[in-house]
Amino acid sequence: MIVIDKPPGLVVHPGAGNWTGTLVNALIHHCGDSLSGIGGVRRPGIVHRLDKETSGVMVVAKTDRAHKSLSEAFADHGLTGDLKRAYLALVWGIPMRPTGTVDEPLGRAADRVRRAVVPQGRDDARHAVTHFTVVERFGEQQKEFATASLVECRLETGRTHQIRVHMAHIGHPVVGDRDYGQAFRTKANRLPEPLKGQVKAFPRQALHARLLEFRHPTTHLPMWFEAPLPSDMEELVDGFRRL
Repeated sequence: MIVIDKPPGLVVHPGAGNWTGTLVNALIHHCGDSLSGIGGVRRPGIVHRLDKETSGVMVVAKTDRAHKSLSEAFADHGLTGDLKRAYLALVWGIPMRPTGTVDEPLGRAADRVRRAVVPQGRDDARHAVTHFTVVERFGEQQKEFATASLVECRLETGRTHQIRVHMAHIGHPVVGDRDYGQAFRTKANRLPEPLKGQVKAFPRQALHARLLEFRHPTTHLPMWFEAPLPSDMEELVDGFRRL
């Protein structure tokens, strides 16, 4: 297997509008034909993925045996195994509780590209659970400014856009999220410069896959990988720390 720290802006696998310059293209160039073929030509070795604008740690299978083992772990989401995934998200506002769980099914939104919290009985409803912990609070002593929080999110399921949809659902969308945080775009106007300009210029959702833990597919030894915040998100968080 190979473990990478995916930069923001990199698409994981080829698709409409992104046939080149993807992570898969880079992996094929770097690893040749040693990648697992289970995912097919378009997704060789891909066990899980991150959104284009989400940064952080990913694992890719280089053998079919590794692909099968890792896929089973991700399909189970750590419920009976040792898989753990943790993300850092900079979100608007400060949750009322320092820890919490969002247990709400997700399905397709009206435009079919986005996801939304949907009624449990709907045909496309998929079980989705996100646990969050507030790591830092920003601006709570400055009543004239918008507040924000750095939260760690741990996934019990792995639905498309899960963290982004769940955090928006509880009123704390990810900063910079143009799909699920549109109603909060004017929050930046309630920030002092230069932070106001930083937030408005930030080109993506402030979401980072910080941690990935799993057992090695062959030795079964526990493995732990952590990716530090990329410079753009680190600078943004530092800006909020100065509130």
